Amino acid sequence: MLAQDEADIVACIPSLRRYARGLTADRDRADDLVQDTLERAWRRFSMWQKRGEIRAWMFGIMHNAFVDRLRSQRSRLEDSAGDKVPELPERATQADRLEVRDLERLLQRLPHEQRAVLLLVGVEELSYQEVAQVLGIPVGTVMSRLSRARERLRAEMEGRDVASKIQRIK
Repeated sequence: MLAQDEADIVACIPSLRRYARGLTADRDRADDLVQDTLERAWRRFSMWQKRGEIRAWMFGIMHNAFVDRLRSQRSRLEDSAGDKVPELPERATQADRLEVRDLERLLQRLPHEQRAVLLLVGVEELSYQEVAQVLGIPVGTVMSRLSRARERLRAEMEGRDVASKIQRIK
């Protein structure tokens, strides 16, 4: 591996950490996911076909690692009590930090497929084509998942605002 290739991979780490944190909503699990992604990238670097940006390739590796983890967790969860979806968060009134926490919770309520597209387009600023490449889906699917994710997130946020207003009236 060339020094420039190593530098390109290292330059991806902040973006990978952001994306992993958005996927997992847990700092420790996100760090583990980033580490797994970097290990896989280094091991499989010869497989990179240099057809596009290395950043998109790295996001693809991370996405696949995350999906693998979800599948293994689901099989373990099916044996246990089952998934518990967090309650709708209350409107934060203290600080921006609370609002960010609420947004993270709302993001976690989105289906994985929609959350991944929303994070890659909205936060990591990948093009629809790059997201399609990362996730291995058609561009049209990226666009429809993004649209559904935005609409669902908007509805969840409006529902939260309505619920907090009702609480204040009572």
